[in-house]
Amino acid sequence: MKEWLFSRRAVMKAMLIGTAVPWVLTSRAFGASSCSDHIVRVGAIAAPDSLNPFASWSNWWPLIFTYDYLVGVEAQRHDDRKGFAKSWSVADDEITWTFKIWPGMMWSDGKPATARDAAFTYNYLLGSMGKSDELNSGFSSTAGFDQVQSITALDDETFQIVTKIPTRWPIDSGPFIVPEHIWKDVSYADARGTFRNDPPLVGTGPMIVSEFQQGQFARLSPNPYFRTGQPATAGMVFHFFNVADPIAQGLKSGSLDYGVSLTPAQWADLSKDSAMEVGQSRIEQRDYLAFNTGSGDGAGSTKALQDAAFRDAIGYAIDQKVIVERAYRGHADPGVGLVMPVATDYYSDLSDIRRHFDLAEAARRLDAAGYRDTNGDGIREDKEGNSFQLELITGTLSGTLEIPIAAVQLIAGWLGQIGIPVSVTQLESGALDARTAAPTKGGGGWDLVVKAGWRDPSARSLLSLGSSKDTYNTSNWTNEKFDQLLSQVEVTVDRKKSRELVDQAARLIYAEAPYIILSYPLVLEARRKDCFEGWGNEDMMSMWSYFPFDRLKPA
Repeated sequence: MKEWLFSRRAVMKAMLIGTAVPWVLTSRAFGASSCSDHIVRVGAIAAPDSLNPFASWSNWWPLIFTYDYLVGVEAQRHDDRKGFAKSWSVADDEITWTFKIWPGMMWSDGKPATARDAAFTYNYLLGSMGKSDELNSGFSSTAGFDQVQSITALDDETFQIVTKIPTRWPIDSGPFIVPEHIWKDVSYADARGTFRNDPPLVGTGPMIVSEFQQGQFARLSPNPYFRTGQPATAGMVFHFFNVADPIAQGLKSGSLDYGVSLTPAQWADLSKDSAMEVGQSRIEQRDYLAFNTGSGDGAGSTKALQDAAFRDAIGYAIDQKVIVERAYRGHADPGVGLVMPVATDYYSDLSDIRRHFDLAEAARRLDAAGYRDTNGDGIREDKEGNSFQLELITGTLSGTLEIPIAAVQLIAGWLGQIGIPVSVTQLESGALDARTAAPTKGGGGWDLVVKAGWRDPSARSLLSLGSSKDTYNTSNWTNEKFDQLLSQVEVTVDRKKSRELVDQAARLIYAEAPYIILSYPLVLEARRKDCFEGWGNEDMMSMWSYFPFDRLKPA
């Protein structure tokens, strides 16, 4: 089945790469704030390359402040963070989804925003499928539209999607809703490439992009027609950085009101400042150790990697709590299974089957599985009698938070203590991506990898790491039962039943151990207290929507 869900890595790919030019704090948009202009100044590591949602994966920031999803992640988590649809329901047939659009909603240019705009957006994407200019290269893409049977605006306030099979795709999918009167004359070829979508944009979000300087900033103005009323702030300037240092500096100087992507050291320093409030938000990233379980082309150096008993034993040699305390300085949750704590609909701590850190137990299990040190040299041999020497590769992929090298060093040290020496190779993002690609795409030949993935909290996406058909399956692990469970998840609408299927799959992959989940890292953020109020608590600024910029007020 074609991949159709949010990919946080794809959403943020290139955003976190940054620009090649170091940031200079003399940009004409970057100046000290006196609070009197009521303009919110935000800083993050980001590199949007255009304002066209159909042609780029890197522009989630700043487009999220201007455009609405139909539903999306936040609307399902928070009753007060709805998108283009005020409400939604699915019929008993589990394929007919009906969405009620906010009555009287307006685009930022004063024209009515109706169900017909939603139908246009979805049909615009659907109509491009199979064409040479298919809209499959941007954040708003055709992913998942192969499951759509029909898309209809029943009236100005009612939008309907009928799918070919039961699926939660209609509420989990993520195209931005765009105005028909702006986009109806844009060809697929232009939408895919040359159409710049220059500011001022026309959207239904609270802040409208009014100026864009690539590699520097986006200036946004309050939407006078926003459905809950014009935001109370005078606007927003979103500054793009390629490193975190100027973000911390800007917060201290007062030239930024909010900053994200902070390092633990910067966060700790800012936490001592009485003018600051620091926070850390749970996100959907999983940092993990993967075993190359493949055979044939791209296989690792030993067949032991293909043995679940070997992998399970290694799991007892990894202390996730120590990794969090020492490597992440406490800014992470210890890893357990595929589902991260923020995905509350599906999370389980697997308390009844969890491994515990015990090097002696790890050694005992390796002995029992046939991986012993028969010659007493301190290094175990595999079942072919060859001494172990495993290669561990690592690095941070673009679109994910950095994995501390200390975490890798701890793992290598523990494995060495149980007779499995590990050599570590650190790679830059592109090389790591290429090396861990499927063997059919030139990847493979490694033994262990420590890397991360950041995806959405839908059931299908949570399980993609173990799917034999998914490019996110780093370990090349295949399991017929797991794929069967995933196939059931893909056609399950009922959340309770979906939760049961996810739990079964999560337990299966935990026992087979193609992955050892190391941690669920936290996003570190900080804000000044002096100019604005109305920020969130655990999530000062949402990583999935425009919250809180629809409700901030001058202090």
